[in-house]
Amino acid sequence: MSTKVLAFLILFFVSAAFAEDFKTVNGKEYKDATVTRVEPDGVVVKTKSGVAKVYFAELPKDVQERFRYDSEKAASYSAEQAANYTAYQKQQEETRRQQQDADAKNKAVLAEQQAATNRTQGLQARYSALQKQEDDLLRQIGEAKQPGPESRQGKSVHHQPNPQKSQLPRLQSHLSDVRREKSEVRKQLEKASDSNKKDAGTRTHSKASRN
Repeated sequence: MSTKVLAFLILFFVSAAFAEDFKTVNGKEYKDATVTRVEPDGVVVKTKSGVAKVYFAELPKDVQERFRYDSEKAASYSAEQAANYTAYQKQQEETRRQQQDADAKNKAVLAEQQAATNRTQGLQARYSALQKQEDDLLRQIGEAKQPGPESRQGKSVHHQPNPQKSQLPRLQSHLSDVRREKSEVRKQLEKASDSNKKDAGTRTHSKASRN
């Protein structure tokens, strides 16, 4: 067995050391080709045009015999190579599919995060606007509760009716509505904050699990 292997290696290196011309049974020629590798179903040659594989089935019988071509071994080798290539393609396809799924999930998560950020920013803006309304209403109510302008009759000082006093019921009702909405917005902000913390914790745990 060792003698056969040694003979094959000698044949390979001797063949690879010299450039020669190969001509297939169909008339295609490979000029000044150097054999770089011998495989059961053919030889890999290097020419000025590049590297190519010439199958023994395409070569004349004398070349086949020189390289000790065995059709059964060649068929077995070709079938194995084809199976390996098919398995490789399936693996690549599965990898691409998994990557596409991961990209789609990441895109959905980012979209959800952006939507949550937009909702939070909207709530914060609304809360600030309601706070300003509350401050303005409190100022107007305070002004409406003040006595009217002073008027003197001799030594007596009298206050005229405050024209804004009649607006008190409306202002106080509006203030109640504003405070009620402000309370609801605050609850929504707290809920959004808790949800964001929970999502951040889930993402951190998921990342740690993958690592």
